[in-house]
Amino acid sequence: MGKPVLMDFFADWCGPCHQQSPIIDELRRRMGDRVEIRKIDVGVDSEETQRYAVKYDLQFVPTLVIEKDGQVVRKLVGVQDLATLESILKPLVEK
Repeated sequence: MGKPVLMDFFADWCGPCHQQSPIIDELRRRMGDRVEIRKIDVGVDSEETQRYAVKYDLQFVPTLVIEKDGQVVRKLVGVQDLATLESILKPLVEK
């Protein structure tokens, strides 16, 4: 079984995304390599960002998508606190 992946969909122009960023950085420090964290700038128009937008039905930023073994576990819209993210991810790394 693979490790969970947290995808942080953000845009540089998004104020709440700037609030989410240090929380994600702290999560990375706490969880270490037990969780793969990807920051994806969807404020840039490209084929890749369009594919993400369709695949995950991205309508707002920040949006966090947590996957485990290729399956979406949770999709969270808006700024999420550290405790919420840890409570979702810890059981996924302990399996």
